[in-house]
Amino acid sequence: MQFGRTYEEFEVGATYKHWPGKTVTEYDDHLFCLLTMNHHPLHMDTNYAEKTTDFGKNVVVGNYIYSLLLGMSVPDISGKAIANLEIESLKHVAPTFHGDTIYGQTTVLDKWPSKSKNDRGIVYVETKGYKQDGTLVCVFRRKVMVPTETYIKERGGEQPGRPELKEQEK
Repeated sequence: MQFGRTYEEFEVGATYKHWPGKTVTEYDDHLFCLLTMNHHPLHMDTNYAEKTTDFGKNVVVGNYIYSLLLGMSVPDISGKAIANLEIESLKHVAPTFHGDTIYGQTTVLDKWPSKSKNDRGIVYVETKGYKQDGTLVCVFRRKVMVPTETYIKERGGEQPGRPELKEQEK
């Protein structure tokens, strides 16, 4: 399984469809809200959502959807990243509800070599998240610093920190 890419492996215009999707549960939404101290009743209070919102039900907190899509993109985009440099834009386009399944895809918009170090480059990508019916729910653009093949080789290969298994004698 590939986990991220080196600078040379990214191609401008390439689109990576992240798999699998994730069905968002009420538990996921509430746990994220509690962990981040977002206690807005739109996300946490079913009675409030049913009686006072246009949707008539809880809306999943948008930053969870963003975080989910960012995580989904790691094996394809940032698994080898040195750093996420910038989230240029983040748009929540449509609501997500408990029980919706989120899918994501990322397109490489541009790439360029680092100006300060020749063993890395910057990849500029756009990630789109959508529901099971194809409705676009979230779009964000970011810049990711990724290593070159030289960087990987000079630091011990693909998994430099991974220890080797020692067999026990019988």
